[in-house]
Amino acid sequence: MQFVPDAPPPRAEAVVDLAAVRHNVGVLRAAAPDSALMAVVKADGYGHGAVAVGSAALAAGATWLGVCTLEEALALRAGGIDAPVLSWLHVPTDDFTEAVAAGIDLSVGSVAHLDAVLAGARAAGRTARLHLKIDTGLSRGGAQPAQWADLVDAAAKAVAEGTAEVVAVFSHLSHGDTPGHPTLDLQAERLTTAWQAARDRGLHPIRHLANSGATLMRRPELALDLVRPGIAVYGLDPYDRPVAQSPLRPAMRLQARVALVKRVPAGEGVAYGHEWVAPVETTLALLPVGYADGVPRRLNRDGRMRVLLGGELRPAVGRISMDQVVVDCGDAPVAEGDLAVLFGSGADGEPTAQDWADELGTIHYEVVTGVRGPRVTRVVREEPW
Repeated sequence: MQFVPDAPPPRAEAVVDLAAVRHNVGVLRAAAPDSALMAVVKADGYGHGAVAVGSAALAAGATWLGVCTLEEALALRAGGIDAPVLSWLHVPTDDFTEAVAAGIDLSVGSVAHLDAVLAGARAAGRTARLHLKIDTGLSRGGAQPAQWADLVDAAAKAVAEGTAEVVAVFSHLSHGDTPGHPTLDLQAERLTTAWQAARDRGLHPIRHLANSGATLMRRPELALDLVRPGIAVYGLDPYDRPVAQSPLRPAMRLQARVALVKRVPAGEGVAYGHEWVAPVETTLALLPVGYADGVPRRLNRDGRMRVLLGGELRPAVGRISMDQVVVDCGDAPVAEGDLAVLFGSGADGEPTAQDWADELGTIHYEVVTGVRGPRVTRVVREEPW
């Protein structure tokens, strides 16, 4: 029998902790116990893997999944998920036939969108499941209040014809992560008005409005019939609280194996432009990741990036390049193949996605969704670290 060596370990990994996902869904369910829960898994589960995260969320008590595009919704069906799935970002030229046939719930925010969905329903020979979207103040998707009556009338006609079912009326919050902001009550009132107009036309939809932040506020008037948490499912706090102060557990850890170790003399410049010069003889460790993999070039603009390597936080030095990060290890005995953690839950003292976001002046959403393949291998763990 021919010997086949074990596959080498990945050079860079995004390790996803599904136990953390299940924990976070439990926290969210407890925050809105009288509402159904839709776990949002758009953008491939915020970079964590939509099918894996969606399955874990459903196992923990979520009853719906939410995505942006038809392709994302159909990928969940292809992955074996048969739970209700809502897709909410479309253009009127989309072909909805396959999505209707697969039982995907579809957002409709204009009569033109409705006509396109109904064409797909007729082609599929199946009733379309609609979530009518009202713009309550975000000024993105959804019908303006002046257009709402026409949309509801057209939807009611489609229901009477048997080509559609109106499942919900919904909207998106503009300040869902800001407790006490006056727009919260205003948008809830506008949603209720739109919902009542649909009921007056003989429809029987549910309502949904709350994102992660609004869900964690524990306000039933925002939770309504269904909540739609996204970022909190992945353990990233919508209020930017430190990990130690949040009930949530971050679910992603980005790590890489040391590709090369070298000793350099004092005065040796490191990386493009020699923005860092070794002040003394030191050991450098090369990590095979860079901005093409989701490690932003700006992250080390002031030399403040740190990496957990050999049990200690160590500074990244020089410019981050497309493929590589250099770490100053001093006289520590690091070796090729050692594992360096770029960000994680913070449990072992490593930086977190929130730390990166603070340094970059952005949000942790951008950090985790920026981690991408094919050079970063996603590894899914069922059990916690």
